[in-house]
Amino acid sequence: MINCNAGGTCNGGNPGGVYRYAYQNGIPDSSCMQYTAKNLDAKTCSAIDVCRDCSWPPPAANETGLDGCHAVTNYKKYYVSDYYSLSGADKMKAEIYKNGPISCGMDVTDNFENNYKGGIYSEKKLFPLINHEISIVGYGLDADTNTEYWIGRNSWGTYWGEKGYFRMQMHSDNLGIENDCTAGIPTYNKPRAVEELI
Repeated sequence: MINCNAGGTCNGGNPGGVYRYAYQNGIPDSSCMQYTAKNLDAKTCSAIDVCRDCSWPPPAANETGLDGCHAVTNYKKYYVSDYYSLSGADKMKAEIYKNGPISCGMDVTDNFENNYKGGIYSEKKLFPLINHEISIVGYGLDADTNTEYWIGRNSWGTYWGEKGYFRMQMHSDNLGIENDCTAGIPTYNKPRAVEELI
């Protein structure tokens, strides 16, 4: 997705563009091309930038390793048959219950990024501005405090938070996590509307 500028770059993006790309072009499994937090030097999206197979041994830290790689063109593509925006706790819960995880924007603060180690996070911000995209994979209720929360998956690695996940208070003081979400319906088949355009 990053290599093909399908919704953005490492500098920022829009999940709607990612879903649009998956709808129109399909995307490979992550085993095709492991994510690296780096933009391509050139603004190209060649076959080797989408799916590659590389031989052993791995390259040295200062080498790209592309000399030992070749493009793979016969791989399974995954599509979305539909994608849409949603917001608000009730709609988010209904979507997760019916179709699975959704992507949501949030206002990541220094405190959340640097100090969250676990538990249900809550931070009040009067006007949250979306600067990061995460995946909401579920929700729950803390029986001791009667606090509803979201279960989020972040992209910062398993060393962060609760092994890469976090819990965020639901309904308020949650850095805008309920304001701007996107969902898609996964499918193995290219959508009929796209087929008709070809």
